Amino acid sequence: MRTCLVVDDSSVIRKVARRILEGLDFQIVEAEDGEKALEVCKRGFPDAILLDWNMPIMDGYEFLGNLRRMPGGDAPKVVFCTTENDVAHIARALHAGANEYIMKPFDKDIVTAKFQEVGLI
Repeated sequence: MRTCLVVDDSSVIRKVARRILEGLDFQIVEAEDGEKALEVCKRGFPDAILLDWNMPIMDGYEFLGNLRRMPGGDAPKVVFCTTENDVAHIARALHAGANEYIMKPFDKDIVTAKFQEVGLI
């Protein structure tokens, strides 16, 4: 079964994402900040990471930079998921190594489409 790490400081967002992704046959691991997400990745990389931008301790951008520098850290498909919608933020995320970008609030159709675009489903 494919795995997805859902990284968001909002338990509500994590719960919504879990419900959507489990419906797409993903096994879900959750983390509430980038630091905890890195700990998960050190134990083994998920197939996918749904990543919030704005979080305490370590934000999504910093997490992504750390992830991509790890041996094998280029393997997970990373989909940034945030309220930041200006072109500069999107370009920064993609330049840092994100595979795709979705806006909050999201729904099953949006997540499905983006996961299809990056080859996860």
